[in-house]
Amino acid sequence: MKKLLQKLLAFLFIGSLLGIFLLQKFRPWQPEKKDPEKEWLKRQNDRKDQLYVICQNENLSSSEWKLKDRVARQLFVVQRLRLIYCEVPKVGCSNWKRILLLLTLNLDRDPSEIDQNEIHRTGFLKRLSSYPSEQQMELLDNYTKVMFTRHPLERLVSAYRDKLLHNEPYYGIILTNEIKALLRKNINSTKEVTFQEFVQYVVTRKPKDLDIHWKPMFALCDPCNIHYDILGKYETLAQDAKQVLKRIGAPESLHYPNTKMYSSEKRTNKNITWEYLRELSWNHIGKLKEIYRMDFSLFNYSFNFRNETLPLRFNHTK
Repeated sequence: MKKLLQKLLAFLFIGSLLGIFLLQKFRPWQPEKKDPEKEWLKRQNDRKDQLYVICQNENLSSSEWKLKDRVARQLFVVQRLRLIYCEVPKVGCSNWKRILLLLTLNLDRDPSEIDQNEIHRTGFLKRLSSYPSEQQMELLDNYTKVMFTRHPLERLVSAYRDKLLHNEPYYGIILTNEIKALLRKNINSTKEVTFQEFVQYVVTRKPKDLDIHWKPMFALCDPCNIHYDILGKYETLAQDAKQVLKRIGAPESLHYPNTKMYSSEKRTNKNITWEYLRELSWNHIGKLKEIYRMDFSLFNYSFNFRNETLPLRFNHTK
């Protein structure tokens, strides 16, 4: 009787092990749950590592570095939340300035309610350049510093569409007439400046003379000497903006808005950018690649656009 009981227990034990094995083997496959916070931190570390390596290889970092005033003018300060944001035009900067204004004034409002034209003229936003030089360095050492980037060529197309295709007093009229006078025999032509003409104008300028809306991003924010705590990208704007607001202690009700100056137009994306780029000559593509070479390298943007190598199907004669 005792032996029979032992055999029964052994049988039940082996059966339970077999059941567990079969359950593990044939249960429905479930993907491993990803931790959004860990994924975001990994992307940040990858971006910072890439930046550091290129800065060192290109000798862009200096132990005797001094903050340039043109860079200090790009840096906006929110003392209340110990935040410094570098403004890079055509990388969602208008919406960021809406948020900065609300944070500065400690207002609980929808950022999209703030007027697009006024946000760039308000006197409530403080630039780092308005502080004494000693305090500038103190703030840089102790505040959370944020910079956002975008694919250089998509940013260029966005600048052309927003600035030259509308009748803004400067870009749509004065700059447009300057480009026509430089490139056209008939300066009285009323046809809008083409993207090819715009690019031809851009590639003939000295780097220091490029307009802020298409000047290389690294030249605006000096990321090799200013160690940004958060390197956001337009391509991952939603996740990065959420993390910025969380980490500076912004109100939970505050969210990055989706406001656009010309709301009737489709936002510049990869497909739209490609349609403009394919009209350029090999020569102009090569010159653009050189102008934005450091932006491509520092911020890890590929010159392969839409998985197609530039230039491809371009006009060789222009």
